[in-house]
Amino acid sequence: MAPTMDLLALADFNLVARHGGFGRAARATGRPKATLSRRVLELENSLGLRLIERGARTLKLTQEGRALHERTAMLLTEIDEAAAAIASGGEKPRGRLRISAPLLFSQTAMGRLAAGFSLKYPEVRLEVTTEDRPVDMVEEAYDLVIRVNPAPDENLIGRIFLRDRLVVVASPDLKRPADGTAVPAVVRGTNDRSTAWTMQGGTIAVDPVLSLASLVMVRDAVRAGVGAGRLPISLVTHDIEAGRLALWGDVAGPEIALWALYPSRRLLSTRVSAFLEYLKGAFPDGTPEELAAYLCPWPDHPCLHA
Repeated sequence: MAPTMDLLALADFNLVARHGGFGRAARATGRPKATLSRRVLELENSLGLRLIERGARTLKLTQEGRALHERTAMLLTEIDEAAAAIASGGEKPRGRLRISAPLLFSQTAMGRLAAGFSLKYPEVRLEVTTEDRPVDMVEEAYDLVIRVNPAPDENLIGRIFLRDRLVVVASPDLKRPADGTAVPAVVRGTNDRSTAWTMQGGTIAVDPVLSLASLVMVRDAVRAGVGAGRLPISLVTHDIEAGRLALWGDVAGPEIALWALYPSRRLLSTRVSAFLEYLKGAFPDGTPEELAAYLCPWPDHPCLHA
């Protein structure tokens, strides 16, 4: 006979696993530490498995405990959401929604997106963090992650909501040499030691003279005439149209694809579903031109006159 699980004990186990200890879970929720410990012990006894290794100062999930946490944490959240929706008489999004987004998208578009979403769904408490590193959605309790060209992950489901492409631009005062001479270049990150950029129709020799931490900084430095730069077309479209930057050509290589990723397709959270629909409404075709227009939504926007 298969073992049975007490859902309350399972919920308490996931609470302890998410917070990384009985004491932390107790402090975060106001539940007695002894009650949480007893519930987890009852769950272990019912399953005949040790789920947590208890040390003097630390707590560590066993392999079985990790597997149980990864497979049930989202399900319990979905049960809570379904119960809340039934109790409220509808599927109105509410509660906390945690999103991780990359630096450039956060700097240029996420503030406006977050504000519009919050106005439309005032009962959702949206939290956005900015980072380019891969995150563990289960361990770090994210509901949705936005990433550029992410590596395949069998544990995540996702969709592309925006596409972009890289171009080489420079100040109109900086002329592209015809004799193969290296041009000064502004690059992102100190690890970029490129001596040539591959473009559609040929290559261009470059001499990295300035390394900066973000593409917005790279754009601003290129505007100032320090050197040429490789930048997303959406970020420089208005500069090109205004004559602040000259377009030298497209960079050869794969397109830039922005993905919205989430852990499970089943019973997708109403909050995540609502945010995905909001993204679709903001970028219905998902083109670089749509993103460029989104970054400069009105005629007197600062980006048109910077």
